[in-house]
Amino acid sequence: MKENNYKAHFALFGANLIYGANFLIAKGVMPNKIGPSALVLLRIIAAGFLFWIVKQFVKEKVEKNDFILLAFCGLFGISTNMLLFFHGLSLTSPIDASIIITTTPVIVLVLSVFILKEKITTNKYIGILIGGIGAVLLIIYGKSAEGTSSFQGNLFVFMNACSYGLYLVLVKPLMKKYKAITVISWVFLFGLIFVFPFGINDLLNTDFSAFTTNTYLAITFVIIGTTFLTYLFNIYALNFVSPSVNGSYIYLQPVLSFIMVSIYAYAMGHKEYAQDINIIKILSCFLVIIGVFLISKKPKKKLI
Repeated sequence: MKENNYKAHFALFGANLIYGANFLIAKGVMPNKIGPSALVLLRIIAAGFLFWIVKQFVKEKVEKNDFILLAFCGLFGISTNMLLFFHGLSLTSPIDASIIITTTPVIVLVLSVFILKEKITTNKYIGILIGGIGAVLLIIYGKSAEGTSSFQGNLFVFMNACSYGLYLVLVKPLMKKYKAITVISWVFLFGLIFVFPFGINDLLNTDFSAFTTNTYLAITFVIIGTTFLTYLFNIYALNFVSPSVNGSYIYLQPVLSFIMVSIYAYAMGHKEYAQDINIIKILSCFLVIIGVFLISKKPKKKLI
């Protein structure tokens, strides 16, 4: 059992390492090599195809009444989420994006209060306030920041986190009712329907002849690694560790992003990223992490 726990933690670290690298790798090909909408369309087609292959081994029917909710999950969890994220990332710093994405648990809690009528504790109120201050500080700072930061890009990434947070709330009853692979397969199918009109022109206008080997490798990483492998890693880990442990690994993403951007800027000579690391971003990162920690912390049980 201990060996399985180690494997689960290794899988979670691997998933978040991929997420952390995605901020830098995806930005490296957008928009000079491929447009954000085209990359999203490719990602959904390829990953969705892989999910449906796996789905063939899971025979499970979905009730007709649940297709409407699945469609909304596809709208907010796939199409809106990914389009806002990749367009935002193409405009802003990988560090900014990684910090803002970490606010997702804060957004999920806020939406759960309004939609699912979940109760909220004092610690969670404080966590929402602190995490919110960190996110707003970073978004506003994007207006005047040097380097690759951008107010518009930061705002898009924050809207992406809101869309994904709404998806996590909406998908919760479906995950309790059906197997995860059934839900995610249908969600990707509906996501493809919504994204297709936005991405097809972008994809057709892409100059694939200008792609290098590194471009193909980067796009493959985004399509296969960031979508398909991370999903499998997370599902595997949930068999051996609690959802709260799984969720706590989100703290790694901005840390890994800071490290990778530092290496990219200073060791590999990409000086345009050097100014992306400063005290404001470090402060914002700490505020968001503290906020997420407070809302994730379970209240102590009273002894009777």
